[in-house]
Amino acid sequence: MIIGDFMRRFGFVWIFALALCGRNIFSQTHVSVPLGHPVYYILSLAEARGLCPPLPATKPYTRGKIIEAINEILYAEPSSNNERRFGSLSDNERKILEEARAEFSKGETGLDLSKGKYVFSVEGKSGIHFSGDFGIVLESLNSAAFYTGDSGSSFGTDTWGTLFLKGDVGERFSFGMDFSAGVMRAQRDYLGQYDTFASELKENVPNGDVNRRIDVYSQPKAFFPYSYQKRWDGFMFHPGNITASSMESWPEGFSIAASMLGEMSGSVLSDTLLLRAGRLQREWGAMSPGNSLVLNAQARPFVGVEALFNPLPWFSFSSLTGVLEFDNAGGIMDPSLTFQNAFSLQQVEFNYKNYFHIDFGSSAIWAKRFELGYIFPLIDNFFYQNFIGNLDNVAINLNARARYPGLGGIWFSVFVDEMEVSSATKAFDLDRHMFAFQAGLQGAIPIIPFASFTASYTKIEPYNYTHVRQYLPWYSGSAPMEKAYVSNGVSLGYYLPPNSDEIKLRFEVRPLPKTGGFWQYQLIRHGADYGPHQVDGSSLVSELDPDGRSDKTSLKKYFLEDGAYQWMHIMKIGADHRLGSLPITIFGETGIVYSYFTDISNEEYNSFHPQGSSRRTAALGEYLTSTAYILTVGLRIFK
Repeated sequence: MIIGDFMRRFGFVWIFALALCGRNIFSQTHVSVPLGHPVYYILSLAEARGLCPPLPATKPYTRGKIIEAINEILYAEPSSNNERRFGSLSDNERKILEEARAEFSKGETGLDLSKGKYVFSVEGKSGIHFSGDFGIVLESLNSAAFYTGDSGSSFGTDTWGTLFLKGDVGERFSFGMDFSAGVMRAQRDYLGQYDTFASELKENVPNGDVNRRIDVYSQPKAFFPYSYQKRWDGFMFHPGNITASSMESWPEGFSIAASMLGEMSGSVLSDTLLLRAGRLQREWGAMSPGNSLVLNAQARPFVGVEALFNPLPWFSFSSLTGVLEFDNAGGIMDPSLTFQNAFSLQQVEFNYKNYFHIDFGSSAIWAKRFELGYIFPLIDNFFYQNFIGNLDNVAINLNARARYPGLGGIWFSVFVDEMEVSSATKAFDLDRHMFAFQAGLQGAIPIIPFASFTASYTKIEPYNYTHVRQYLPWYSGSAPMEKAYVSNGVSLGYYLPPNSDEIKLRFEVRPLPKTGGFWQYQLIRHGADYGPHQVDGSSLVSELDPDGRSDKTSLKKYFLEDGAYQWMHIMKIGADHRLGSLPITIFGETGIVYSYFTDISNEEYNSFHPQGSSRRTAALGEYLTSTAYILTVGLRIFK
């Protein structure tokens, strides 16, 4: 296989580069820190308060990067109370940072029962030093929801045990890998079907533009909407029936599954260039943790090769190329025949101290093949498609932020999936303009340790993150290939589906070294993706009709006015606390979700969607109103 041979050679060159360059790597310096760790919030707020230089907008950070940032914060701080200014560290904040630094620093060799791991350090062949640790992590997330009316109650769980091994080989190379097995349950309701194409499109046309009807399910009932993340890889099984014929794609009932992550990483050129390869979760271009429009923390992990170049405090360049994973909802054979995608992303960042930040880049979803242009980091993905033909799904993104250190700042983000220059003035009117944007502000709250308030508005336009299926020359004779901006059925970008918007308010605080809390409110509005008044372009499986995009009434935007729309008011409060010297952290959240629909008459709907009513599948019931009271309780051991 040409692709396989190339990737093997590319991997050899990458590892060889690590072996030749750089000598500033210490114990597990370049093993990444998972995105959910609270240290990301702490560093983000410290940066906003001007306590450290600007941090990269490409995550995850390595252990070494986090220790470096913490040291800069601590060593730059005045120790005398009368020297403190607004935004400087309190005694509790200093303790929080010191504990975080100790967590990521090298421990003493031997068995450490308080952390559930064994630390080793040995001298290998040819004097090469080998050190690291291996151990276990246990985590259980359990959630229950009670619905008013006839919906009753629902219970869900996500309980995992993880074995990990992390270490260094010599002074130049770090690695990490973990294997997890879990028990989970995330019950959903079947809602109906969704038409992937606009209503006027004819069926059975030869070019592959054929309408499909896709089954639609609710968000997992026991969890807060858009908060549940898939942790399993591939398929799952019901306990006691682990066979090829019993593979499941979703844990409607109690199920068991496995997951595996791994990475190899190192720094060269005096720590100005980080090279990393592996399967892990990432977030790029987030102006606030979890808010990225281009590569979000809630996206599924995938195998990729990264290069992060940071030669100057005010400039950095990042490049990523990886292989995406198919959605297994339709089994293990058929979906993989039409989803064979790779993903490339490049990002350039500029900073003026802590006052101004701008980053921009381009991405491409491209069918797997021997395509050097997308792999080579110094050729822009957007321009490269123009060199080879319009056969891939390319996008561009931009983030801009202005801050006054110690007080807070504002930001604006945009992700452009598809635009048409001649009708750019009608970007908010025509479906052919597919984009998402976000505006937000973050304020640091004085006196209270590591406290902040964040407000944001996010709009995902219809058909954003989607793409029309196409027959490709590299897969001649097969079905048309999927090229939406997804991996494993989950958006690579923001966690909301197309044709949605969100107002989000969040207060967060870490008052003690082992305690944190938050309050959050969300208003989410989304076009219905099932039932008799479903709205085109409201699902990741939507496909925009390639003909007459500027003329058809059904391919124009009328947000909240062209069908049924769900409104969700979500309010919750949560906290986490580590139990003294015990290796146990308890965490949880509770709140309320009030959901209802606005709708229009059949006559109005037909004016927006000619011939639409005859093609829509009937809803199983009405667009219902519901109120859910949700309680989530979790437990982590050795983490």
